[in-house]
Amino acid sequence: MRVGIYQFAPEFGDIESNLNKAEAALSQLEADLMVLPELFSTGYLFESREELKRLAEEIPGGRTTRALEAIARKKGMGIVAGMAEYDPQQDKYFNSAVVLGPSGYLGKYRKIHLFYKEKKWFAPGDLGYQVFEIKGAKVGVMICFDWFFPEAARVLALSGAQVVCQPANLVLPWCQQAMITRSLENNIICVTANRVGREVRDEEDLGFTGQSQVVDVGGVLRFRLGDQDEASAVIEVDPARAIDKSINVHNQLFNDRRPEWYQNIIKS
Repeated sequence: MRVGIYQFAPEFGDIESNLNKAEAALSQLEADLMVLPELFSTGYLFESREELKRLAEEIPGGRTTRALEAIARKKGMGIVAGMAEYDPQQDKYFNSAVVLGPSGYLGKYRKIHLFYKEKKWFAPGDLGYQVFEIKGAKVGVMICFDWFFPEAARVLALSGAQVVCQPANLVLPWCQQAMITRSLENNIICVTANRVGREVRDEEDLGFTGQSQVVDVGGVLRFRLGDQDEASAVIEVDPARAIDKSINVHNQLFNDRRPEWYQNIIKS
């Protein structure tokens, strides 16, 4: 399976420009699965609920989903991309990721662990951790700060995910190394698509760390992009290698778990 990322600096509030950049980049690539950053179509630093209301879209009915769906069908690829979602039934906004296959819309994930001022604008995710099938591989999704909670990747792995896609807008310095551990402790492939650049809005100045990467099973770093450059990369991986959880002849990663001793993890 050819998996890849597109790392770039979205222009805040300019959905058309950001979609055009993504389409131009993806049109040049041959991949089975591509991952775009968190909130790639809007930018990150919202200043008001009115601004979020103007930029958020329904999934799958909005323009961003439709544009990505067209790319996915044309290129015969899966796409996981972060975006701002509006749910009219609940009248809530979510930091979400849309999931598409070569035949179109598959589903969405809503970020469960919100970071910093995201809590002012977005509701916590309410769809749980799901696994989708893309090109014969089981694909799970988490978003950015979910990395800080090892339970997220573990739940996806226990649900059968072979590849975990992580749209991100990382500002803390630790995630890229931590995702090597997430891969190792679950024997999964981890694909992190971060953004680059800065956003200066509402007296905030955030610099994003780039270094988008693919980590293969066993915690093997296959590539990591630079911390400033807009770039894309595609690499071949074998999701079937994520099925076998054997560590050695006596240990199996999931069979050796002792959930009866983990009860404090799920206490509020």
